[in-house]
Amino acid sequence: MSDAATPLRRGEVEGRTVAIFDGLLPPEQIAEYTQALHRAPFTRTEQARPDTAEHRHWASEMPLANLVRLPLWPATESAMRALLPERRYRPYRAYTNHASYGDMLFTHTDAQPGSDEFTALWFLCEKWETEWGGETLFFDESGDARFVCSPRPGRLVLFDGAIRHAGRAPSRICFAPRYTFAIKLERIPGQ
Repeated sequence: MSDAATPLRRGEVEGRTVAIFDGLLPPEQIAEYTQALHRAPFTRTEQARPDTAEHRHWASEMPLANLVRLPLWPATESAMRALLPERRYRPYRAYTNHASYGDMLFTHTDAQPGSDEFTALWFLCEKWETEWGGETLFFDESGDARFVCSPRPGRLVLFDGAIRHAGRAPSRICFAPRYTFAIKLERIPGQ
């Protein structure tokens, strides 16, 4: 576990920030989260965009009162401060996505351009093999992939919510669920 939040890798997609962090939480905590998610209530209610509503995917909502009590939250805040030290953000939604082989996950944005919103996306798994796939891809306006984040236990990717992106479902040889815990963040006015 790292003492300070330092991006492993940082980039931009059409002037919008994306950064990957590893080692913010100890493996034992990541294992606890993963085991809890195996028992969590998921519903097939989430959709990427209005035109893909017939292809809903599994999600489990978390009340914000619970989020701020988890060790994930201070780690997220620390990473946001490292990435954007002059700004402060607060959560307005938190939920976990569950994807398995065969699921269809579409490109989408989490926010409108200029909204100054970020998404914190945690990969919660005890192990992940490269051949299992499940990457999150970030696209430019033409639909060309410009940045990729591979799943790793406890990895955090922070990105401007206006970047078009998509998580990819695991490959056929993967029998583990692909859990991503998303925290939607809005800038605190005046900060």
